[in-house]
Formats: sequence, C-alpha cells, structure tokens
Amino acid sequence: MSTSNLKNLILDTLEQSIIVKKDFIGNNTALIEKGAVTMANALVKGNKIILFGNGGSAADAQHIAAEFINRFRLERAPLAAIALTTDSSVITSIANDYSFENIFVKQVQALGRKKDIAIAITTSGNSPNVIKAAKQAVAMGITVIGFSGSKGKLKEIADIPFCVDSDITARIQETHITLAHILCDLTERIIYRKRLQGTAPAALSGT
Repeated sequence: MSTSNLKNLILDTLEQSIIVKKDFIGNNTALIEKGAVTMANALVKGNKIILFGNGGSAADAQHIAAEFINRFRLERAPLAAIALTTDSSVITSIANDYSFENIFVKQVQALGRKKDIAIAITTSGNSPNVIKAAKQAVAMGITVIGFSGSKGKLKEIADIPFCVDSDITARIQETHITLAHILCDLTERIIYRKRLQGTAPAALSGT
C-alpha cells in the first residue's frame, strides 16, 4: 500500500470517528445531562458507581473508575467507583465454579446496594454476562446506565441507555470513552461547583 493510500486511510478513519461521536453527542445531550445529574446525586448521598464490561469495554470500565477515584480535571476528594473486571481471583473462581456468564452478576450481588449506579458496557448490547448483571442490578434497585451500540438487549434494560449508532466496534468504543469523559467531567463539576471544604455537597434537585 502506498504512502498516499495510508494517509487517506488515516484521515478517513479520523473523519468517521468524528462523525459518529458528533452525531451521538448531538442526539443525546439531554440524556447525558440526566446521566451526570443522576450520578452526582448518587455519589453525594454515599452511593457508588459499579462498572463492568468485556475486552475493550473492561479496559473502559477500569479507565472510568480511575477517573472517578483519582480525579478527572478538578482537584477534589475521591469519588466512589469500582470496576468489576480487575480481581482475577474473583473472576476466575466464578468462571471456574459456575460460568463466565456469572462473573459480574455475583459481584453485583455481593457489592451492589440499592441506589448505587451500574455502568454496563457492551458494544454489541448482548454480552451475556453484562446483560445478566444489568438485570440483577435493576432487581436490586440499582440505576443502570447502559453503554452499547444501536442493537442488542441492554438498551431495553438500562434506565439510561446510551446507544451509539454504528456497526463498527472501534467507532462505538471511541464514542463510549468520549461519553465517559464527558460524564465524569460534568459529574465532578456538579458536585464540587461550590468547592465546599470539609462538607459533603448537598443532594441535587431533579431526581
């Protein structure tokens, strides 16, 4: 392949990514705002964010959890978040004793509490272990925020479904991480807008 063809491929990939993300954000601005307010309310009330997904989505779950626990842009206290993809002993013991389909649902049962937030991530919208855990979360009174493509079961289960209109996994994943960064940025700005020191921020209106 010639250098010019490689350059065109690079630019075409970038353009596709920009278009998918721009269309998604433009079509979901109100829902993104709702998601951020919902997460902020949960966090200031002492609840936590639970995240899970497979493969690249597992990496995204860990990435997002780190942004909340450490910081995103503001210097602020840590926010409670946990990725269910990091404990190899838990994951392999569940997969070995039961099935891979149960690796997230049993952790949700153990760690989840009513009014927590679960961010379930699956580009297909159909990953069996993600779907099973999302259904369990709903049954426990946990608010489910779904990150998926335009197809699959997750959008029917999630309280707040974010569905990327693309059939290309890479474009969906790129949009998911952009969405996650926006949600994290908005959430910490909502909570720490007054920068109260030594006082937990008051719960927000609109829930």
